[in-house]
Amino acid sequence: MGVDLGLPHFDAGLQELGELARTAGLEPVARLTARRKVPDAALFVGRGKADEIKALAEETGATEVLFDQALSPGQQRNLERHLGLPVNDRTLLILEIFAQRARSHEGKLQVELARLQYVSTRLVRRWSHLERQTGGAGVRGGPGEKQIELDRRMIGDAIKRTRERLEKVKRQRHTQRRQRERQGAFNISLVGYTNAGKSTLFNALVKARAYAADQLFATLDTTTRRLYLDDEEGGSGGRSVSLSDTVGFIRDLPHGLIDAFQATLQEAADADLLLHVVDAANPHHPEQIEEVQRVLHEIGAGKVPQLLVFNKLDALEASQRPRRPADRVEIEGTPVRRLFVSSRTGEGLAALRQELASRAAGASASMQPGDELHDAAA
Repeated sequence: MGVDLGLPHFDAGLQELGELARTAGLEPVARLTARRKVPDAALFVGRGKADEIKALAEETGATEVLFDQALSPGQQRNLERHLGLPVNDRTLLILEIFAQRARSHEGKLQVELARLQYVSTRLVRRWSHLERQTGGAGVRGGPGEKQIELDRRMIGDAIKRTRERLEKVKRQRHTQRRQRERQGAFNISLVGYTNAGKSTLFNALVKARAYAADQLFATLDTTTRRLYLDDEEGGSGGRSVSLSDTVGFIRDLPHGLIDAFQATLQEAADADLLLHVVDAANPHHPEQIEEVQRVLHEIGAGKVPQLLVFNKLDALEASQRPRRPADRVEIEGTPVRRLFVSSRTGEGLAALRQELASRAAGASASMQPGDELHDAAA
């Protein structure tokens, strides 16, 4: 279900919601849109459209309703009562995908924190047992304390414990970055919209085996490896840099996730160069670039130098292919060099390596060969 509130790129956003649903293991059976100036305070879409959703769900046999926008706890509760079905929004869907994909200890902690923060505002949503009181002296919770108050306190304690554990991970990452700085490493981070091909490009550059797939959020855990530039085989004469693959961005990425993944995203903020990977075959790539820039500013990486890498050159029609393998474009008023590559076929990767070698030439990037860099999340 998508509600057009007059914002740009509405159709693309709803298509993306379907891709998110499939990534989470769901199968979309119907799509419904509405146009409103402002959301309805009680049902978000209004009673008439809510009745239409209910009829369509009964007709298609749907077992859940997904909204492309973030719903308030009250709207979510009212819609579930009206429709008789579970109702979830875009935020919870992204959280569910992150929970499924997190593999490292750090990634699981970050997702757990984001989910706890989300659930803490929705304790009144669905559970009737939360209305019961726990009375009597000597009983846990104290006389007259409701179950909802007990759950809220337990969630608060869990959030505190998870934050403390993440702080420990953050200190470990800081130590690792300090070690790379002492070694004189030139640090490069891959950033970009989800499914732009960052992990495939990462594997092609460093000959690693990081997980890569044609799906949203295939990779959540940051992986760092050494990239040899002058000597592709990693010989002793090759200049090397530190290359990190990070989590992808997406439109309306929940703020709780940005806060929770601060330790991971700090790799981008502390980098010497950002490889901003773009899906050249996606017709909505200008909007995706804008969204990535917004998140970069939010995490403090807006001033880090960028190299724009238009990936998936092999997926373009002959008429869409660029005339030159490299040029310059403006991003937020600043000229940025752009290269066209295909991480799948290898086209343009040699030119990309040369560009990276040129960028790293002014920095002390020599490292002892044979030491493979791993961070705590690898």
